Amino acid sequence: MTTSGFRWARPIALVTALAVLASCGLPHVGPNKRQIYQGSVQKEGDAFVIAVNDRVTRAIAVVPALGFSESFKTSARIGSDTIQPGDILGLTIWENVDDGLLAGEASNATLLESVQVDGDGFIFVPYAGRIRAAGNSPEAIRRIITSKLEEQTPDPQVEVRRQAGDGSTVSLTGAVGGQGVYAIERPTRTLSTMLARAGGVTIEPEIAQITVIRGTERSRIWFQDLYNHPELDIALRGGDRILVEEDTRSFTALGATGTQARVPFQSQNLSALEAIAQVGGLVSSTSDATGVFVFRNEPPEVAAQVLGRDDLIGAQRMIYLLDLTEPNGMFVARDFVIRDGDTLYVTEAPLAQWNKAVSAVFGSLVGPAASIDQLAN
Repeated sequence: MTTSGFRWARPIALVTALAVLASCGLPHVGPNKRQIYQGSVQKEGDAFVIAVNDRVTRAIAVVPALGFSESFKTSARIGSDTIQPGDILGLTIWENVDDGLLAGEASNATLLESVQVDGDGFIFVPYAGRIRAAGNSPEAIRRIITSKLEEQTPDPQVEVRRQAGDGSTVSLTGAVGGQGVYAIERPTRTLSTMLARAGGVTIEPEIAQITVIRGTERSRIWFQDLYNHPELDIALRGGDRILVEEDTRSFTALGATGTQARVPFQSQNLSALEAIAQVGGLVSSTSDATGVFVFRNEPPEVAAQVLGRDDLIGAQRMIYLLDLTEPNGMFVARDFVIRDGDTLYVTEAPLAQWNKAVSAVFGSLVGPAASIDQLAN
């Protein structure tokens, strides 16, 4: 009896020593579940630890939306022949007399090339004076000039041509096929057609964002939304600046995951399940599927819905726990929305710490699957 008790005393002592090493004496990839809960508000810490369920996923499913303002969406298209300040016009005036106001003796036609519309929208025509050109079509300008001249010369005939100018142009920069300044013409009066004119986007459409700057106003949309929502294909205005750039959102992956890094988003909306897959998934030998955490500073209105409280002031530190081993754990992780700046942390499985303890005590002489009998002998 004594021999048997002594036989089991050694493995019990070894197991105790290993347990001590596993709990406090070995390096970790980060805190374990118990340590995270120790920092919760419930334990007089400064963060709320919340087990995620369907109600929580619905409460946090608020994703900042991109879109154009109403002033952008309600702007009418510029007519293909609407004159703008900075445009250059060509004028030809015929007079029905041998010695006209403008024409010389050898010809009854007067050619006025490169007549630029000034910043106030006017042009000057001899004997007709200062003519309002901006906002008018070439035909309307023709009628105005004709009306001014017919009081001084019989039956004048006027032709007005719109030349190239800088009054109705937009600039495109960033991830487009051809950066540059483009004139607003009949085929390119909307955002989508102007992007096509510039060679389209040169980055993945799923992460492409389009910013339009008009004066002091700035609005941004997703490239794909431009084609999914026709109302976002806004009419352009002279002087618009269009910037195409890649989505800059990211999250940080730490702990027992396939990759520990700052990870950019690869789609407009990213779930916790997709984020885990994006970093290589969980590691079977080290990851704890019951301890997947998301750290986030939550706006007070969202935190109030999650916690069911109305006394919160300012952003709240929230730690969301996802247990993938629950019957609906995978569905909950699929519905949990990851946001810009989140930290995804996977705790280490208890067995991983056991294996470390075994290796620390016995080195390579004993494998991780060593039995109590083997340890005792």
